[in-house]
Amino acid sequence: MSFEPPLPKAEQDETDELRPKFNADGLVAAIAQDAETKEVLMLAWMNEEALRTTLETGRGTYWSRSRQSLWIKGETSGHVQEVVSVQIDCDQDAVLLHVHQSGGACHTGRKSCFYRTIDPEAVRLKGE
Repeated sequence: MSFEPPLPKAEQDETDELRPKFNADGLVAAIAQDAETKEVLMLAWMNEEALRTTLETGRGTYWSRSRQSLWIKGETSGHVQEVVSVQIDCDQDAVLLHVHQSGGACHTGRKSCFYRTIDPEAVRLKGE
């Protein structure tokens, strides 16, 4: 599976063809969301190979910017993401994965990476 390049703006927004719009680093943002509860679990990045692998295998696969390599969620932790469905935004530069997550999605072991709230008055973070 390979992807055709993006179309001009208005055409890209309306096409029924999958034409991911990778950024200058060759990546698209990827949000993982619990398929049942709709809780946002994590934000990661996908290159073309990670997106293709996710679509072909049904397992959350991402591009590690720090390690400069593919990583399959749960490969070392056992906290696997079974992909139920994939959506892409209007201009195709971000994907939303609906997943069944086993164990925590966050590298801290938490269910979600979004466990802190910003207190705008104190510019501090509030925990769980």
